[in-house]
Amino acid sequence: MVIKPKVRGFICTNAHPVGCAAHVQAQIDYVKTKGQIDGGPKNVLVIGSSTGYGLASRITAAFGCGANTLGIFFEKPPTDRRTGSAGYYNSAALQAAARSAGLYAEGINGDAFSDEVKEQAIKMLKENMGPLDLVVYSLASPRRTDPRSGVTYESSLKPIGDAYTMKGVNTDTLKIDEVTVEPATEEEIANTIKVMGGEDWEWWIDALADAGLLAQGCKTTAYTYIGEEMTWPLYGHASIGMAKKDLDRASAAIDEKLQAIGGESKVSVLKALVTQASSAIPIMPLYISILYKIMKEEGTHEGCIEQIQGLFARQLFTTGDRDLDDAGRLRMDGLELKASVQARVKALWGDVTTETLGDLTDFAGYRQEFLKLFGFGVEGVDYDADVGTLVEL
Repeated sequence: MVIKPKVRGFICTNAHPVGCAAHVQAQIDYVKTKGQIDGGPKNVLVIGSSTGYGLASRITAAFGCGANTLGIFFEKPPTDRRTGSAGYYNSAALQAAARSAGLYAEGINGDAFSDEVKEQAIKMLKENMGPLDLVVYSLASPRRTDPRSGVTYESSLKPIGDAYTMKGVNTDTLKIDEVTVEPATEEEIANTIKVMGGEDWEWWIDALADAGLLAQGCKTTAYTYIGEEMTWPLYGHASIGMAKKDLDRASAAIDEKLQAIGGESKVSVLKALVTQASSAIPIMPLYISILYKIMKEEGTHEGCIEQIQGLFARQLFTTGDRDLDDAGRLRMDGLELKASVQARVKALWGDVTTETLGDLTDFAGYRQEFLKLFGFGVEGVDYDADVGTLVEL
């Protein structure tokens, strides 16, 4: 079939298998140009590995470190009448490329929060890979079922204390409007912590440790975004901010456990980028569009793969100095949070209107990157060609 994007709000409901493969290959090519990462891991588990930063982590591990990888993801497979999800096609392309390079690359398509998937991963690791040098936790989910209680929790993206009215761009109508978000209740805050906090990360590390699958010196990291003044009401003093504090708590607890094997746990703070997760947050499309304009003009813009390759090479596996904040997190967002950059973001934020959206922001770049997440608008792909939807994972 000929596949064209079907966009509804902050999601694209289909994906292009050839475009997804080409987008993955472009990231592989970038990592190869940077050379091998000295001291990089050889056995890597990426929990949440099919899109965005998680996908970039698996690509960097495989093609920047020569690592065997196991990816955990929850994606919709294709049928002969409909496309699979972008993450499905991304994972298929990455695994095919890694296997062609002589690397072990397998995936588990299931609920990473469940005990069943943890057990399946442990079985596969024991049979095919052995102890892990790196565990990346990059899950982004709106809900989680606790396997121990059976209760399903849903996260909320809400401020704490007072309602918050923010400017934003309607990605369907391209109009600048205001949205008011009511404050989170105590129950919503607690539920958000259950979904987006560090509990499941701890359970993964405990399960792997109990199975003898953490190698001497094993590192683990979870990804987060913090932001600055512009995004603080929905990221800092907000329900998601409380979940991020719990991620810090979990990292400290994991780090203490890993010290016995010479390992470490770090939260890695990454820059704001177009991802399926960030697109769902009301303030982010406009903020990212303004940020992209400024950072591209300054020549400091990076995408997911540039951020993660840099994280691996300059932070996780370096023998030199690392950029650590007071909480011990690894920081990759320094160029975004420069005072001069944030001042320009704030100034443009106040000036942008529906009429000036195209001039004062890089919303065109935002939309282009959004479509690339689903395999559309990738250079070199013929989008008028008849392609099959079925791809082996």
